[in-house]
Amino acid sequence: MADQTPTDQSLGEDLSTNPSADVEMSEGGAAGSELPYAGEETGLEAELEPARVLFIDYLSSPIVTLIVGSDDSQTILTAHQALLGLSPYFKDQFEGFSDDGSPRQLELQDDVDAVGCFLEYLYTGEYFPKKNPGLRTLETDPSIPAVDETGEQLLKHARVYTLAEKFQLPSLRALASAKIHCVNSTARGEIAYAQYVYANTPEDDTTIRAPVANFWASRSHSLRSEAEPEFKALCLEFPQFGYDVLTRVLDEKLKRESNAKLHPGVSASGRKRSRHSNA
Repeated sequence: MADQTPTDQSLGEDLSTNPSADVEMSEGGAAGSELPYAGEETGLEAELEPARVLFIDYLSSPIVTLIVGSDDSQTILTAHQALLGLSPYFKDQFEGFSDDGSPRQLELQDDVDAVGCFLEYLYTGEYFPKKNPGLRTLETDPSIPAVDETGEQLLKHARVYTLAEKFQLPSLRALASAKIHCVNSTARGEIAYAQYVYANTPEDDTTIRAPVANFWASRSHSLRSEAEPEFKALCLEFPQFGYDVLTRVLDEKLKRESNAKLHPGVSASGRKRSRHSNA
């Protein structure tokens, strides 16, 4: 399958506004008119170049307490309000805060590790493990198994993806999606990942669902034998998954038949894999 790896976006795009290009201004727009003297206050600067927000301005904003997790297992995290406010979700939540000195506190019924990755991204523009620039690989670390046997690595980035969708941060969502395609997984790992995706994403989210269906459509013959009961259970639990995979298998069959008619005697090339996977 053609790998769908969105372009990584730096957090710097969220933290500052790029200065406008130099613009020549003449009075009345007439050719040959004199430009304002250098250093003369014209009032145009504020319109052409919005003030750049410094990172220290974010760090000097009030601290917000985040109570993360379920009622029986909660973790307390803190972050600067101005940085959290880069997310439209949090910006809306802050409308309920007052300046009377009362605690600034929010409860999040979300995965603690995913929230931690979200906060790491706000402060650094990345989250562990980092993606190697220009490559479909992640940084190596002794704590990360070379092969994702259980699907936990895939699930880590999938949880960040859905959290970024909730917090309305497209750049973080794109980064998490790109990292998913860097994971070397097994059939059972892919099953756990597919189950999460179809349980926690809307049907029209083709950015994350389409690669899952394409992957299984192209590799189901070899991977299904490794996890036949799990594959069957997944199809029964999420009929849309089975339908999506079947649709792509049939589409590929029709494509091969059409190519065979147009180019008799020429064998079709194999489909590219969407992600690494250990057979």
